[in-house]
Amino acid sequence: MAIKEITMPKLGESVTEGTINTWLVQVGDHVNKYDPIAEVMTDKVNAEVPSSFTGTIKQLIANEGDTLKVGELICTIEVIDSEEMVADTKLADTKEETLTNNKSQSGQSMKKRYSPAVLRLAQEHNIDLLQVEGSGRGGRITRKDIERIIASGKITQTTDSKRTQHVVEETKAISAIEKPTPSSLPDAQLGDKEIPVTGVRKVIADNMVRSKTEIPHAWMTVEVDVTDLVNYRNEVKESFKEKEGFNLTYFAFFVKAVAQALKEFPQINSMWAGDKIIQKKDINLSIAVAKDNELFVPVIKHADDKSVKGIAKSIYELATKARTGKLTPDDMQGGTFTVNNTGSFGSVQSMGVINHPQAAILQVESIVERPVVVDGMIAVRHMVNLCLSLDHRILDGLVCGQFLARIKEILENMNKDTISIY
Repeated sequence: MAIKEITMPKLGESVTEGTINTWLVQVGDHVNKYDPIAEVMTDKVNAEVPSSFTGTIKQLIANEGDTLKVGELICTIEVIDSEEMVADTKLADTKEETLTNNKSQSGQSMKKRYSPAVLRLAQEHNIDLLQVEGSGRGGRITRKDIERIIASGKITQTTDSKRTQHVVEETKAISAIEKPTPSSLPDAQLGDKEIPVTGVRKVIADNMVRSKTEIPHAWMTVEVDVTDLVNYRNEVKESFKEKEGFNLTYFAFFVKAVAQALKEFPQINSMWAGDKIIQKKDINLSIAVAKDNELFVPVIKHADDKSVKGIAKSIYELATKARTGKLTPDDMQGGTFTVNNTGSFGSVQSMGVINHPQAAILQVESIVERPVVVDGMIAVRHMVNLCLSLDHRILDGLVCGQFLARIKEILENMNKDTISIY
């Protein structure tokens, strides 16, 4: 027998750490090589960590909720080396029976190990998890199992509130990590609802704290008259939808303008790297996509090479993947600048937190009709605010002002005579 170590894998190009969200195995479980052993959360994507060996789990070094650097030890596994495998061939029948029993016991334990996403979906739709057949390892219930039940409309509802409470308590007992609460933090009062900070919300919180504590933020805002763009888009949106099968959003035009301006002002397309600034060659635009209380930032690769239609298609495909839980690590890595469509929920002024280690983030606010002065006369125009947050270590007001002015110029001159959707 030999004891092997399994470490936190690198789950993305710029990923340096991961948080153990849920262990999928327990000490004593037998696993095959490539079997998933844990769910890990990073600031880029959720992923399952596969076993690097075939053997028996010896020790779980990391607890659920622990954040570890790439390469740090998460568990150990006992494997049989080749000589011992030959020597143990005569005992194969006996061991196979024992292994089958162990797998059965492991499977039973796996059935009741619910991830936070599974538990939340089940509670929201009043689904009795004890009556759901899981398709995961050892009968484990996956998020896809729950989504399939919801889509079918054949929801097995909980009829016993005590049973639901049992499921909740059992899950908390398995996955919760008790941590001391500093006296300075507020205590919940009668009637308050406590929401554990776990999973995606914990990753978001950690990432935001890192961005705000490491990056000296500064902000700039310009207002843009997009009346011609609004008229142009309204003229073609119906025929575009009928032809392409997805919407031609205003956001696609804004992303196109940003990509063009970044080519002209490459300083903005940079990253802080300690003792140097890295100016990126590729223009890969991160876009923020929200799903319930989760936030994902997938990336439109080589946005400067895409047409408005190509960008609109990328936005549609990435947003669909995010909302259906199908984003891959590749979808989330390589971003060099972030464009956030805060206007989609009516915001008109906001200051974004920079997506570390990028140099800036642009908030595209809501397009609103406002009276403005045009050639000395008051007119009603479609106006939008563009709000830039910048890393003052990398960028200064002059270049950022020029960058915003260029985006404003591009957008204010977008019409059927100046830009082709295709």
